Amino acid sequence: MDQYMASAADTVVTKAKSLCTAFPNQVRVETCVEKGDPRDVICGAAEKAGADMVVMGSHGYGFLQRALLGSVSNHCVHNCKCPVVVVKRPGSKQ
Repeated sequence: MDQYMASAADTVVTKAKSLCTAFPNQVRVETCVEKGDPRDVICGAAEKAGADMVVMGSHGYGFLQRALLGSVSNHCVHNCKCPVVVVKRPGSKQ
């Protein structure tokens, strides 16, 4: 399982870095992979890195799913010490 998680994380980080290369002088990107509760890990990593902004996606869950499962993006919006931009999934009805 650890090997699968490491491989999946590497794939996501590689794709994110490749998307950011389109803006070489405008966007500075730092990556890190950590384990733990995503809400706390994201807020902690942003603070540790001195991030100017966090940009994150939204699954596009409805009200009931969000109420039952919680919302990582909502937690980060309210608890990160820097601005958080939540990007909706294309085609979502939010």
